[in-house]
Amino acid sequence: MSFMGLHTCWRYASPSFRHYSLPKGSFYSISTLTPSSSNENGPLPESHSDQQPQIDESHILNQLSDILPVHDNQSVHNPPIGNLMDNHLQTRAVDGFLQPEDKLRGVFLQKLCSKSAIESTLTNVYVELTIDILAKVVNRGSLDGEAMVTFFNWAVKQPNISKDLDSYHVILKALGRRKYFKHMVDMLCDMSKWGIIPTSETLFIVMDSFIRARQVSKAIQIFYNLEDYALERGSETFNILLRCLCQRSHVGTACSLLNKMKGKVPFNSMTYNLVIGGWSKFGRISEVERNLEAMVEIGLDPDSLTYSYILEGLGRAEQIDDAVKIFRELEEMGCMLTAEVYNAMISNFTSVGNIDEGLIYYNQMLRSNCSPNMDTYIRLISALLKVRRVAEAIELYDEMLNRGIVPTTGVVTSFMEPLCGYGPPHAALIIYKKARKVGCKVSMTTYKLLLLRLSRLGKCGMLFDIWAQMQDSGYSSDTEVFEYIINGLCSIGKLENAVLVMEESLQMGFCPSRLTCSKLNKKLLASNKVEMAYKLLLKIKVARKYENARTYWRAKGWHF
Repeated sequence: MSFMGLHTCWRYASPSFRHYSLPKGSFYSISTLTPSSSNENGPLPESHSDQQPQIDESHILNQLSDILPVHDNQSVHNPPIGNLMDNHLQTRAVDGFLQPEDKLRGVFLQKLCSKSAIESTLTNVYVELTIDILAKVVNRGSLDGEAMVTFFNWAVKQPNISKDLDSYHVILKALGRRKYFKHMVDMLCDMSKWGIIPTSETLFIVMDSFIRARQVSKAIQIFYNLEDYALERGSETFNILLRCLCQRSHVGTACSLLNKMKGKVPFNSMTYNLVIGGWSKFGRISEVERNLEAMVEIGLDPDSLTYSYILEGLGRAEQIDDAVKIFRELEEMGCMLTAEVYNAMISNFTSVGNIDEGLIYYNQMLRSNCSPNMDTYIRLISALLKVRRVAEAIELYDEMLNRGIVPTTGVVTSFMEPLCGYGPPHAALIIYKKARKVGCKVSMTTYKLLLLRLSRLGKCGMLFDIWAQMQDSGYSSDTEVFEYIINGLCSIGKLENAVLVMEESLQMGFCPSRLTCSKLNKKLLASNKVEMAYKLLLKIKVARKYENARTYWRAKGWHF
């Protein structure tokens, strides 16, 4: 096709690049990516600008790869993106875009009349069931309590899923999060029938679910009826109830319950520490002192955790001078100061922006041969990153790793968020690479933060490295990831590679936003790549129709 012919085709036949919707009255096959072809091809008119001619779009789509030069040493990223140079847009069944959990959850949208029919259909899905897929099915979507229990009962009959404590914890958490409390309690009773003894973690899941939903009385009732679930009322189970109450800010209720159960349940230091810690979060020093006196009256001595809560409570009450005085008294008395006590003092000073004083307590901690823990480094590093003292933060991060303290996934993400918000990405990449080196699992959120930052700065070499590492870690690219890659390539003028990534995105069932598509289109037109722009435009049009059809049928209850 000549350039003038293409220009005429673009002028008369091209729809607006920003407006793709499913036409009224049109039929689109929701089982494939390509629309049902019914139009006949005809010649383009030479004049008549108000007439919309029919175009042989399939011929144009087949020519997209012909205008993209690919050399032997050209690679979009390492490893290669894949087969992005197909001669036509592949047709795919809808199931090809579904995750295993979506396939299993979709069975319940068929409104089958009996449990046996549901179980038979679930078996015919042919999904290799794992505990992770089980968790995804019950934690996402809109299954009701009965459906979740039906699926769980079918799942534990499968060879890869054991009817054990771990699987019951998954379903109990899911039911409690959705507030299906009747089913949750039934599953708790079901454990005893199968000889599975609930543990402290099981009891915490159940009680915390009630308290999170502000049904505190039901959580307390569970404690009174522990015998029904093969558990006994004692210090351990009572402390679990107090922990749930204090974590959810029901400290007053916990304190009342403590007074009520005095003499009925044996108390220990942790019992009072939980209540003292709850009051210290609110800076209620008077309540802290009252419970400390009650603790001493029954013959329990305060420990390092007790003192850490007292110091933290004084800091929250803006009585840091009093906290310093008590800390020095503890030193003079020769008390063994633990990491929790030092962490309380560090937190008091970093919370008011006095990081240097917090570092003094950290250095004193090291001189006293007291080993810092992860909480120590989290408080200091977070405070340093907040005020953009990045070099010192990285130095502490190295010290943490050298001590054998491996950060959790959430900790790494919390460090990456401020680093990816300002300055060059080098510091963020240092945190990321060292976390991977020590075996820390990097979250998808961290990968997206890095990709977004590198994309905005046009660091496409590092961008593709991180993208490849993300996929090697088992994460799949989604619409956001493809948009970051495309925007990064557009910002440095790698338009042909951006088209390749766009094509891969469409083949995987992800249609980037209209803003990203419009940006790429404008860049192509500005570079006189009109033919490439128009051919990509038609592919996006097809993908947009598929996306609209999928949205429509999802609204009608079809889960795909």
